[in-house]
Amino acid sequence: MRNAIISGTGAYAPERVIDNAYFNDLLGQDVDTWLRENVEIFERRWAAADESTADLCIAAAHQALEKAGVAAADLDLIIVATDTPEFISPSTASVVQDRLGATRAGTFDVNSACAGFVTALDIGSKYIRGDERYDRVLVIGGYAMSKYLNMQDKKTVTLFADGAGAVVLESSREAGRGFLASELRSRGEYHGWMGIYGGGTRRPVSCEAITQHDHQLQFVRRFPTELNPETWSDMARQLSERIGTPPAQVDHYFITQINVNAIRDTLHRLGVDAGRAHTIMHQYGYTGSACIPMALHDAVEKGKVGRGDLVYFIGSGGGLAFASAAFRL
Repeated sequence: MRNAIISGTGAYAPERVIDNAYFNDLLGQDVDTWLRENVEIFERRWAAADESTADLCIAAAHQALEKAGVAAADLDLIIVATDTPEFISPSTASVVQDRLGATRAGTFDVNSACAGFVTALDIGSKYIRGDERYDRVLVIGGYAMSKYLNMQDKKTVTLFADGAGAVVLESSREAGRGFLASELRSRGEYHGWMGIYGGGTRRPVSCEAITQHDHQLQFVRRFPTELNPETWSDMARQLSERIGTPPAQVDHYFITQINVNAIRDTLHRLGVDAGRAHTIMHQYGYTGSACIPMALHDAVEKGKVGRGDLVYFIGSGGGLAFASAAFRL
């Protein structure tokens, strides 16, 4: 049976480093201590004024293609997962296709907020499994949320950052490798709790009542602390039930990296050592749809993840949207 394997990874973060002390000066209070003690974010990267989501995606894509030994011209499909797109229309994936020279590839974007990369990974894998015309799929998570931050909003400006991560999926008939199972969930009742609510058809740019902050990221209401750990751990159990492998035998967990304590709580609920969840938010902040592929690439580059390892990807984001996938590397 044809299956989708991950043959290459890549990641990119902008050069501009923003440390916590920047926000002490910006907000006129000590936020460094809270960030260090509560979420363990020490610095993050923000895009330059002339740097956009497509720029980040292109850099990560080049690296993933090189690692996979795949030429852009040989790609069959490009999927970009982002909720900070290059334009409202056309898709960011079309920009990436043009700039990569991937002339044979179809393109589309996926917006399920920070669950987008795992959602796109699921879609790309099923294209390969379901249609023999698709042998090489580039999946990218891109995030340039610094462009949408209210610089006086302590709840958002201190956490969110920019970056991109990419993987190349290739078709393989090698037994025991590749995509194993996945699940998508939504909790749509939370759609108004966090987001960027200006610029679409509900509140268009021309709307008389629209304000500057409608075009910026807003935490409207505080989410229940237990929501992510409960959902993430349940999704992990569901994956384990489907593939017949208990959570304790999963080698690595790559989970949305907005709160390190939520990740640790999740693994505690699963009876798994916290060291099996590789984290990068300490140096890169919260990079949304890019954080999971960025963490995967970092772990691969550091030799922490290798061929034959069983990995779970579990993402969540505004909407609320949740996505999980199991792979044997």
